[in-house]
Amino acid sequence: MQNHRIVMEEITDSQEIAASKGRHEKFKRNFAWLQAHAAEVYAQHRGKCLCIAGEELYVADTPQEAFSSAIAAHPEDDGWFIHYIPKEKAAWVYAN
Repeated sequence: MQNHRIVMEEITDSQEIAASKGRHEKFKRNFAWLQAHAAEVYAQHRGKCLCIAGEELYVADTPQEAFSSAIAAHPEDDGWFIHYIPKEKAAWVYAN
């Protein structure tokens, strides 16, 4: 069994904090785009990987391909995210 260390650091640099807030705002815009288009995206792209950047959808067979397409089109957007849409609809059970 391997031992893993967890290191927590407090970031106090104002430039780093501002950059993080900027990334988060971009992420929220990209995520809101997916929420607004979820029905059509999920219906058309089951079994695919997607990346959203610049509030645009990039779909591919692998996460690397989707990411590469998104970053090539929107190199300034560091609030992107990647998601896989399962081939089959399934019920999700959440428990505590």
